[in-house]
Amino acid sequence: MLKGHQSWVFENKPVILGTATVVGPFEGRGPLAKDFSIIHGDSMLEEASWEKAEKVLIEEAAKLAIENAGLTKEQVQFYVGGDLMNQIISSSFAARTLSIPYLGVFGACSTSMESLAIASMIVNSGSAHYTLAGTCSHNASVEKQFRYPTEYGSQKPPTAQYTVTGAGAAIVSDKGEGPVVTSATIGRVIDMGITDPFNMGAAMAPAAVDTMEAHFRDLNIQPGHYDLIVTGDLSKVGYEIACELLKKHNIPMQQTVYKDCGMMIYDYDTQMVQSGASGCGCSAVVTYGHLLNRMRKGELKRMLVVATGALLSPLSFQQGESIPCIAHAVSIEAGRNIS
Repeated sequence: MLKGHQSWVFENKPVILGTATVVGPFEGRGPLAKDFSIIHGDSMLEEASWEKAEKVLIEEAAKLAIENAGLTKEQVQFYVGGDLMNQIISSSFAARTLSIPYLGVFGACSTSMESLAIASMIVNSGSAHYTLAGTCSHNASVEKQFRYPTEYGSQKPPTAQYTVTGAGAAIVSDKGEGPVVTSATIGRVIDMGITDPFNMGAAMAPAAVDTMEAHFRDLNIQPGHYDLIVTGDLSKVGYEIACELLKKHNIPMQQTVYKDCGMMIYDYDTQMVQSGASGCGCSAVVTYGHLLNRMRKGELKRMLVVATGALLSPLSFQQGESIPCIAHAVSIEAGRNIS
């Protein structure tokens, strides 16, 4: 399964049997609204706190993904998940509700593809028939933890990003019909010395490029192998830096279409989101909603999703540490029926 130095090729092609996306009202006013499974009208979700509301997001996405796969939760062997909250409490408390054997992971906003890569590895190796992968974020809980509570109403610089309120989940199976996971590249931690939590895109861009370069090298392919390559949540600032770095590294991205999930989920003209979107839920809901819908319609045959994450914590920021970043890439191809 190991290909090159840091990539896995899934010869058994695990199937994405069912997916679900759950978002808040702000995301429901964006250009991808029709691709989301559930759009809540209230970001509190009738809960007592933002954190409890975030937990509900992933619970709903997980339960609906299982239902869309035609399964019951008792049939799912493992749940691989994580989020941005301290001690990944949203995912862990959701695992308490789901009562599925649980592997908690933390890759910050790269968790969507980290969890999908691990779930696919488990299924590809024959260690499970059905594995759940999922992640979530909530604007109010994340902003409060990493930057300033939204109630402060503080002004943000143009480089800042807007955390997505949303959750995405997928069931990965060794049989069935649906898009298939063909490979994954596990990223290295890259730290360029940036310390500004309002400039995450610039911090994460080098990690995204490093992982893409490793993916192309390990698999001996070029960007043109894919109809679409998307990064997780670099948004405008990070996307522009990534484009410059890709050009500097002589990676011919002109062979394909390159987009960023953080620039797709909101409308820049009507929604004030500074540089764009971020959060674990960003690449999760764009991939499991919009992009896989496009693939199911036949608009995409192959795509590479490179989810990016900033591995800081409130503690590391308070101690003046820089922001280490990582990116994990997963390639997904149009489905087939595996019996």
